[in-house]
Amino acid sequence: MPEGTKAVGSQKSLDLCYDLSHRFLNWTSQKTIVKFMLEKDGATAGSAVNAGYRWVAEWEKHEATWIAWPHNEKTWIGKFTNIPQVTERVVRTLAEVEHVHVLGGTTEATAQAKQSLWDVENITIHDTATNDCWIRDFGPTFLLSEDRKKLGATRWRFNAWGNKYPHEKDAVASTEICNLLNPQGKLRKDEEPAMKSFGSNLVGEGGGLETDGQGTLMTTSNCLLASTRNFNWTRELIEAELKRMLGIRKVLWVDGGALAGDDTDSHIDQLARFIRPGLVVAAVSYSNNDSNADKLRLQREHLIEMTDAAGRPLDVIPLMTPPPRLIQGKRVPESYCNFYIANEIVIMPTFGFRETDDIAAGILQDLMPERRVVCIDASDFIWGLGAFHCATQQQPAVD
Repeated sequence: MPEGTKAVGSQKSLDLCYDLSHRFLNWTSQKTIVKFMLEKDGATAGSAVNAGYRWVAEWEKHEATWIAWPHNEKTWIGKFTNIPQVTERVVRTLAEVEHVHVLGGTTEATAQAKQSLWDVENITIHDTATNDCWIRDFGPTFLLSEDRKKLGATRWRFNAWGNKYPHEKDAVASTEICNLLNPQGKLRKDEEPAMKSFGSNLVGEGGGLETDGQGTLMTTSNCLLASTRNFNWTRELIEAELKRMLGIRKVLWVDGGALAGDDTDSHIDQLARFIRPGLVVAAVSYSNNDSNADKLRLQREHLIEMTDAAGRPLDVIPLMTPPPRLIQGKRVPESYCNFYIANEIVIMPTFGFRETDDIAAGILQDLMPERRVVCIDASDFIWGLGAFHCATQQQPAVD
C-alpha cells in the first residue's frame, strides 16, 4: 500500500451510500441503514446464498488466478525496480499449473506486462485500470453455484483499508472483472451474459476473510468492525451479511493478534490460515522479545479454544515469523501465513532469514504433501506491506 499518500476526498457514487448513512444516524436504526444501503446498491439485488451460490475453499480446483501488475511506485518507495520482476516470477510459476489473468493497471504497466510475459502462453492480460496491485482486497470473492456448474461472485465495497489511500480505480475493478467472465468462468463474448455477481454494502477486503469451504469463516474485529470501514454496523449485522453473501454458517472472530507495520487493521491472511477443515496455521513470534509476541500468543490461545461450523475443535499449528526487520527505518509485517494455494503448488513468501524461511517451508510442505511448496523471495515485495496472498485472487473451476 502506498507510502506517503492520502486517500482521495471523493469516490463519487461508490461511497454515496456510506456517506448518506452517516447523515441518517441521528434518526434511523442500524437495520434501516443497512436496508437503505442495500436498496441503493446498483449490483444484482438479493442474497448470493438465496440464489444458490456459496464460497469455496482456496485449495479447491482453480480455473485461474487473477493478479494486478504493480505500477504504483509510492507503494515501494526506493525499492520498486525489483517488484515487477518478482511479480513476473509469480505469474510464470502460476501459469505452469493454471490460467493467469493479469490486470495491466495503466497503459505503461500493461505494455510492461506484455513485454515481460510475451512468451507465456497460459495468461491473459487485460487493460483494466487499477490504483495498486492488491487484488485480494479489491477483487471479487468468487463463488460457485450449489451444483458447481456456474461461477458467481460477491463484490464488497472497497475503501482502501479505511480511506488510507486513493482507490477510485480499485473500487470499480471488481465489477469490471465480473463483467469479463461468463457463467462458466471463461472470457465472455459480446453476446454472452456475464457471470452473476452480488453487490454487498459491507466494506471489506478479501485478505480479511478466510474460509474452510465448509461453512466456517475467520476474520478479525479490528478489520470489519473498524469505524473507518463499517460505521454503525454491529457484529451481528456483519455476521448476517457474511452468511447471506458467502454461505457461511459460523464466523470465528480471531482477535488479539496483530503485526507491527501492518496497515490493514489485522487482516486474517497475515495471522491465521486454514490448511483444511479443522486445521489452521497461526503466526507466532520468533522471539519473546518481539513486540508482536504477546499478541500472537493470545491469538493462538483463542484459536485453540474455538470450534468450526461442524463443531470440531481447531488443530492450530504455529508458523513462526522471522525476527523483526526494518526497511528505511520502518518495521515490515513479515508473515509466512501470506502463502497462496494454487493447483498443485503453494507459493510461499520468504524474507531472507534462512532459519524461519526453511522452517515455514517444511511445515507447509508437511501439511500439504499433495502440493509442491514454491518459495519466492518477498524481502523487497513486503515493503509494500503485503505479500503473495495479498497480490492474488483465486477463481474456482466449475464442473
